[in-house]
Amino acid sequence: PVHQVSPVAREDGWESESENKLDAETASDSESKSEFGGSAPVPTSDDTPEVLNRALSNLSSRWKNWWVRGILTLAMITFFFIIIYLGPMVLMTIVMCVQIKCFHEIITIGYNVYHSYDLPWFRTLSWYFLLCVNYFFYGETVTDYFFTLVQREEPLRILSKYHRFISFALYLTGFCMFVLSLVKKHYRLQFYMFGWTHVTLLIVVTQSHLIIHNLFEGMIWFIVPISCVICNDIMAYMFGFFFGRTPLIKLSPKKTWEGFIGGFFATVLFGLLLSYVMSGYRCFTCPVEFNNDTNSFTVDCEPSELFQLQEYNIPLVLQSVVGWKTVRMYPFQIHSIALSTFASLIGPFGGFFASGFKRAFKIKDFANTIPGHGGIMDRFDCQYLMATFVNVYIASFIRGPNPSKLIQQFLTLRPDQQLHIFNTLKAHLVDKGMLGSLEDA
Repeated sequence: PVHQVSPVAREDGWESESENKLDAETASDSESKSEFGGSAPVPTSDDTPEVLNRALSNLSSRWKNWWVRGILTLAMITFFFIIIYLGPMVLMTIVMCVQIKCFHEIITIGYNVYHSYDLPWFRTLSWYFLLCVNYFFYGETVTDYFFTLVQREEPLRILSKYHRFISFALYLTGFCMFVLSLVKKHYRLQFYMFGWTHVTLLIVVTQSHLIIHNLFEGMIWFIVPISCVICNDIMAYMFGFFFGRTPLIKLSPKKTWEGFIGGFFATVLFGLLLSYVMSGYRCFTCPVEFNNDTNSFTVDCEPSELFQLQEYNIPLVLQSVVGWKTVRMYPFQIHSIALSTFASLIGPFGGFFASGFKRAFKIKDFANTIPGHGGIMDRFDCQYLMATFVNVYIASFIRGPNPSKLIQQFLTLRPDQQLHIFNTLKAHLVDKGMLGSLEDA
């Protein structure tokens, strides 16, 4: 989120050049004398579409930026609604495309800052490691959520059975290629970039994998968290733009306390309203499952208690204020308060982290893909942190044992193993007195 203080506020206070010096070994890697190549930041060109430049030419730079950001934000929100309408498969494809673009933006910064164009195989290895990690994570997802389909097709069954071994072998191949690519007098620089690639994979690929896992729990677990981050992004900017006076954090001088607090209350209210609307539709609340008969995704089920209206008693302190004793709401709305609170209070620290990263390397944005907004990574820096929280939250407070997955695994066992489990389960139910009552019925 951007909480603007003034039209001329800039992120300055770069670290001194002396803090970026390398020792003699690394200095010999290139003609530059600093860790980051000694190059000045590449000036950012005005990437605003010409039609907007002409339409807004009479406005001050402050209001011109406001309108450009607003128009492009509406365009992105419209695109977001379209991909939601197109269904889960398109959503997963978009997540993959965003992941690749974010990886490209961060790796490109490494190329530019460390002058790694001359390093042998490095570009190839960076993308190779991205392929390996995606193969591992998405292979796990396919095995988990498309279990019946995988078991039905012999090639997929073999790939699934040895998936982790194949993934490890692919990674080892890349690891050995990296070792073979090491060049005298470039060792430290190459290891810097090796670490850069792996940290980027950890930040980008792992989080996008968690986003897809959240999507399979139900589209509401995908849409509400992302929408809360978007709402906080917009409302924090609006409150900061019109009321911002008090700087929030030195890492990002444009962010203000007024924007931070205003964004929080607006996001919590927005989360409650959005959750109420979406909880009434099965297409949003039901888990996304693969139908083996139609070979397509289905989102039809009997809504769980989480998405059924219930009556709650209002605390006595608030009864005199609102005039009600009880209120009917969905239990998911209570969970939405936790999601929106995280999106507005902790989520922005993903943006602060990104701001610190950009300040460290003297760049304004990760890229200039979206006019007025920067790169794709500039828009998703908070989303990745949110994805991890939602996944952990679901695993800790929502998800229980999945009977359908247990049955699928049971059916893949040998007959003698199935019989052993059956007898064990039967004895357990008889001891609890449940099997007898079922037989009587």
